[in-house]
Amino acid sequence: MNLKEFFYFNRSDRGVILLFLLVAVVATALIFYVGGGEENTTMPVADSLGAKNAEALARDEHPAEPYFQGESRKAERFAFDPNTADSTQLLRLGLQPWQVRNIYRYRAAGGVYRRAADFARLYGLTQKQFRELQPYICISQDYAPAAALYTPEEHAPRDTVRRFPTKLRPTERIDLNTADTSALQRVPGIGSYYARRIVAYRERLGGYYSAAQLREIEDFPEGAISFFVLSNNIHKINVNQLKLSELKRHPYFNYYMAKSLTDYRRLRGSLHSLDELRLLKDFTPQAIERLKPYVEF
Repeated sequence: MNLKEFFYFNRSDRGVILLFLLVAVVATALIFYVGGGEENTTMPVADSLGAKNAEALARDEHPAEPYFQGESRKAERFAFDPNTADSTQLLRLGLQPWQVRNIYRYRAAGGVYRRAADFARLYGLTQKQFRELQPYICISQDYAPAAALYTPEEHAPRDTVRRFPTKLRPTERIDLNTADTSALQRVPGIGSYYARRIVAYRERLGGYYSAAQLREIEDFPEGAISFFVLSNNIHKINVNQLKLSELKRHPYFNYYMAKSLTDYRRLRGSLHSLDELRLLKDFTPQAIERLKPYVEF
């Protein structure tokens, strides 16, 4: 085989070889392009920073920084009231913005710093910061507790001993129909409870006609009855005018008695005496006798 035949390729082989050559050329071009682009994007930045730093050094200035640096503020110390200080004052004291927001939220919710120690509860405040700020915290007297105005010496009661009413002597008496609860408590054996019961029952009856009526009050002390006298001060009810609901309000009228009376009045007309009701089973002689002082016609 001669050299010419060795390098001879048929038509299909030549197509494959040309395809591989084309792929290799494209790959080489891409690698060159990408590599060259990275150099172009990174190097100028470095050169630019270097040039700026060189110029800054030549002018005796601080070199340009590749990263942003926040402004550093030195904490100041001055008197402040945490209840009224604004955000500018609080930031000047060295507090963080989020701490200032917490103070505003606390005050908006009705919170009040009543003493310097209350400010120590601020979230994120260290003990060192509080010790530095504590001498400068000045709470206005407007936010002090109102209880501080109270002075026991000025408001002390004149007499801390409870005074009980002076009891009646054995020969003394009081009017059962006119005495109020204070006067009734002077009776031996009568306290505030029975004094109220006496008055309440007197109003329901229309007045007492006998001190013995006090026995109708449950568990009433028997020994107190002898200390009462009676005045003719009884309020009477007109049995010919009152309705059934009004009649039964009186302690000596029950429902059946009130109904019997109104039925009798409807059938026979107005009453002239309670004796007319003796034939009714609900009006016993005892019931009629105790009603007589309280009725009129």
